[in-house]
Amino acid sequence: MTTPPISPSPTPASPLPPSLIATLPGRYYTDPEVFRQEQERLFESLWFCTVRSADLDRPGAFRTVQVGRENVLVTRTRTGELRAFLNVCRHRGARLCTEESGEVRRSLQCPYHAWTYDLDGKLIAAPNLIKMPDVDRVAYGLIKVALREWLGYAWVCLADEPPSFEDTVVSAAVERLGDAAAIAHYGTERLALGRRVTYDVKANWKLIVENFMECYHCAMIHPELTEVLPEFADGYAAQYYVGHGAEFGAEIRGFTVDGSAGFAKLPDVTADQDRRYYAITIKPTVFVNLVPDHVILHRMFPLAEDRTVVECDWLYAPEVVASGTDVSKSVELFHRVNVQDFEACERTQPAMSSRAYRGGGVLVPNEHHIGVFHEWLLTGLGEAHA
Repeated sequence: MTTPPISPSPTPASPLPPSLIATLPGRYYTDPEVFRQEQERLFESLWFCTVRSADLDRPGAFRTVQVGRENVLVTRTRTGELRAFLNVCRHRGARLCTEESGEVRRSLQCPYHAWTYDLDGKLIAAPNLIKMPDVDRVAYGLIKVALREWLGYAWVCLADEPPSFEDTVVSAAVERLGDAAAIAHYGTERLALGRRVTYDVKANWKLIVENFMECYHCAMIHPELTEVLPEFADGYAAQYYVGHGAEFGAEIRGFTVDGSAGFAKLPDVTADQDRRYYAITIKPTVFVNLVPDHVILHRMFPLAEDRTVVECDWLYAPEVVASGTDVSKSVELFHRVNVQDFEACERTQPAMSSRAYRGGGVLVPNEHHIGVFHEWLLTGLGEAHA
């Protein structure tokens, strides 16, 4: 049963000066009921990025992913397509696949009573099933979950009627870059995985989103990044301007921790995109970072109101990865950015329950675009905007 939305906090008694706008109140980052509603109304209702398609590189390869309150099983069929199912046996509800990832030969078998499903989800075997001819093997197959592939990743949606993928996912790239074709120039779906780092962050997922969206903090905690992208030291994030990419410093040769040369420009990246960095937030839980020679993609998995697992992939031209070329200087730059950002979020999380933050904080002018994220969140939760 769907519970009614919690009421937003009242408007502060004293109005803010025009240069400041209010943040969400602190309880939005600490209240288990808020998090439960986010699971129900956002993570389980919108498109959620789960698995890199190439990670499931053969029939029977699978991965299980937590999407809101549901565990989802993504696998590749014998004919090569990706499929997603709720990771629940239709017999007595046991978890079908108990490992985070793995590979089966031809079928998925429940370890409890051996109900067995093919890779398309159809029930194909069970003890004494032949004595139950009235059991419809399709109707009692696994519960399918909607799946779309984009940027080389599998996105799933648990909603009975998923929202338009183009209007809710692809549109984020259009809104940020100002051109529907701009992100296609990076050929992300053709790139190879050079490195993956998983971070277990003791902070609410929204603090991570808000941090990624602004650069007011960049001069303070990102010395390596502001050396490569000097304009970030002025406090304006790339996402503040539609279509704008932060330009590399004059002496910077590549998007690396020391500014040294990286790799050849990806073949379809345009001259206008060269030597520039673009960041895209795809709500609710994906960040895409575009530079001329590689792409960095973050997937967030919110597990509790104060815990978020983040998987970060560094993607390069296939020949760079296949040759064994050292990508460490490239990886190290954004790894340091991640560590610096996540430490800042973990420093912030405890104060969200402080009486000092009961009514929230404030956003300065070059953070005002975060207010749009807050409006999106409140709309998704069915709450009136403060």
